[in-house]
Amino acid sequence: MGSVLTAACVIGITGIIIGVLLGIASEKFKVQVDEREMLIRAELPGNNCGGCGYPGCDGLADAIVKGKAPVGACPVGGPAVADKIAAIMGVDAGSSVRKVAFVKCRGTCDRTRVQYNYYGADDCRMISVVPGGGEKACSYGCMGYGSCVRACQFDAIHVVDGVAVVDEEKCVACGKCAAVCPNHLIELVPFDSRHRVRCSSHDKGKDVKARCENGCIGCGLCTRQCEFDAVHVTDGLAVIDYEKCTGCGKCAGKCPTRAIL
Repeated sequence: MGSVLTAACVIGITGIIIGVLLGIASEKFKVQVDEREMLIRAELPGNNCGGCGYPGCDGLADAIVKGKAPVGACPVGGPAVADKIAAIMGVDAGSSVRKVAFVKCRGTCDRTRVQYNYYGADDCRMISVVPGGGEKACSYGCMGYGSCVRACQFDAIHVVDGVAVVDEEKCVACGKCAAVCPNHLIELVPFDSRHRVRCSSHDKGKDVKARCENGCIGCGLCTRQCEFDAVHVTDGLAVIDYEKCTGCGKCAGKCPTRAIL
């Protein structure tokens, strides 16, 4: 019985000593956390999508507190979350324009020429290195194998008739679809932009027409129609300046191939 009591005492004393040492260590080595970081983290949606450019919501909260990221850096939370974080930081959120992903291609299966039948992995990044950059004759266009679809965590993009199409109501502009597109077809544009160039080809007009009925042929009719200097043809492709565009639609109305809609 005596040996049992002795062992119990030793264990109890050892536990007390360890507890005291852990308490001292926790105080000595604790990391000070800015209270604002915790408050900001509570406002962030918690998707941890990386669309802000930081490793998850914790990383963004830390960056905002340290002044390395703006209060509106979260693409998922949008203006509403930006306003709440601005209040925590005691700053002005400023004007925030909602953006969405946009696929610059209208080369659907019935509008683009097919140069051969492809059988293999359904991954655009892998297909981009095969001869001709895939089965579609236009090497600039959407391959339609869904790498962007698999990258999206919000079910906001799907391949329809051979071309990726964005559901703008679901899109949070995280940019992951744009990051995986090997042809760099996807960009973030203002949600309320009315007219966009749905082509990415820089080929000459006659070559574009031979490969895709909906491609931009660089004719310049859109440029001559615009009264606000908002659209120009650069390297054979029409480009819209969304800050100048008023949405009048004159460029779209004159586009002979309907590359601008």
